[in-house]
Amino acid sequence: MTQTQIDRRTLIAAGLATAAGAGASALPEPSEAAGTTLNHFQHGVASGDPMPHRVVIWTRVTPTTDATPGSGRGEEVLVRWEVSPTADFERVIAKGSQQTGPDRDHTVKLDVTGLAPETWYFYRFSYKGQTTRVGRTRTAPAADANPENVRFGVVSCSNLQAGWFASYRHLAARDDLHAILHLGDYLYEYGPGEYGYGMSNEDIRPHEPAHEMHTLADYRIRHAQYKRDADLADAHARLPWIVTWDDHESANDAWMLGAENNEPGEYDWIERKTNSHQAYDEWMPLRVDGTATVETDDQLHDRIYRRLRFGNLLELSMLDLRSYRSEQVARTDLAGVDDPDRTITGNKQLAWLKEGLLTDAQWKIVGNPVMIAPITFGALPKSLISPVNDVTGLLPDNGIALNVDQWDGYTADRTELFDHIRNNAITNTVFVTGDIHSAWACDLPYDSAVYPLGKTAGVEFVGTSVTSNNLKDILGAPRRTVSVTVEDIIKTANRHVRHLNFDDHGYSILDVTRNRAQMDWYTIGERKDHGTAATWAVSYATASGSNRLHHVTEPV
Repeated sequence: MTQTQIDRRTLIAAGLATAAGAGASALPEPSEAAGTTLNHFQHGVASGDPMPHRVVIWTRVTPTTDATPGSGRGEEVLVRWEVSPTADFERVIAKGSQQTGPDRDHTVKLDVTGLAPETWYFYRFSYKGQTTRVGRTRTAPAADANPENVRFGVVSCSNLQAGWFASYRHLAARDDLHAILHLGDYLYEYGPGEYGYGMSNEDIRPHEPAHEMHTLADYRIRHAQYKRDADLADAHARLPWIVTWDDHESANDAWMLGAENNEPGEYDWIERKTNSHQAYDEWMPLRVDGTATVETDDQLHDRIYRRLRFGNLLELSMLDLRSYRSEQVARTDLAGVDDPDRTITGNKQLAWLKEGLLTDAQWKIVGNPVMIAPITFGALPKSLISPVNDVTGLLPDNGIALNVDQWDGYTADRTELFDHIRNNAITNTVFVTGDIHSAWACDLPYDSAVYPLGKTAGVEFVGTSVTSNNLKDILGAPRRTVSVTVEDIIKTANRHVRHLNFDDHGYSILDVTRNRAQMDWYTIGERKDHGTAATWAVSYATASGSNRLHHVTEPV
């Protein structure tokens, strides 16, 4: 990616650690030297997609020194696993073995069943007398349970080349979370020197392999590098994760049949996408069957949009907004953004999402990889758009979109979804979003031009990036200088944007209770500083039934 392309992603919008469960096993590092012992577990453990009676657990085994990630080498092996309600494993309540080999890059992933709802468990794997560190996970409440609250850590956009993963370290240190939501861009496809730290594109830690990912081996090697990060490993071992991908897990600005960062003649896109999806399935603790079944007619070997329920308090719908979307239009294509034949979700996923919003759960939480709030300039009341278009034919239904890679570039899908919410009198819909390396708190008006008059479809909380460049980084400006002016311009033109911060990196906490859903934003210091602290910045909440945001003076 060139600097100009990097600028576009952000500037378009501007127009402590603790051990997880138990410590890591004291194992020597892998070595080719005679007389040394190979560390069979070099990539940690992870869990994810918690349900009341089941949860996914994961690890990767290195059976021989040549069976490195992406090598395709090494034998088929049997890895044993155990689950216990206590970290000392005095009582094992589930155990078994799982075969793995080079066909799935020696990763081990299984869906442990027969568990009790709303319960902490510990798990570990073993091979040839070596045992992994102990992981900790938690099942979801029973479908009809009435939990007091559900609390998630929220992260996105974690570029290893751009800095240290302090956000993961701080999340792993907390004792009040039930799971972590990762909303996309878990890793980045670029090679060293292509997209790193700030204006200089300096690499704090160069990517492996030392080139942009294209092949299955490339994607596997990159996943392995990220899993070796100690802070990320701690966060995975500490809590179950609920993940979805955005674009950089494959290539920048991906759509169903291509990507901005897959130029014509560079690489066959369907093959590249399949490679990235296979590696993601192998290396991430998510469930891609059962509740997420195969859709062969969508040119995919997997489907990751899925739904997880946490008692009658909330239901979480995790979206995939890359695999089925139409190609992005040019930002000057004012009619294209409203074309009803273009889609960001695909017809099947949109129907699935609409059905899910009819749930009897009190809160409808949507894990949303790209921003849904309309962010425009030149907005007119909808009652005036048709007359103006009779003369000019220029205005899209929601004003002039700033970022057509978001839902703003696919307004027909958003209109259909919002109409569904309004027509069915659905309340308590909360979109939780990543992608744009900045913090936003937005109401979701049916007609943004007349806001705050009129009704709203729900609210949206957008988290900052873990490390990926924001506006301050790209401009090279001091914090809270140029960005403040840009923020004020955007908020003036879009009054439903209640909070905006282009300057900071970090993580968020989403806490859901009967009375409200609240997002707390935490910011970190310098990305180059491995030990940087985290500081609470701001909180917004939506009261049950209100479909509107209000400012909160302290975090949960």
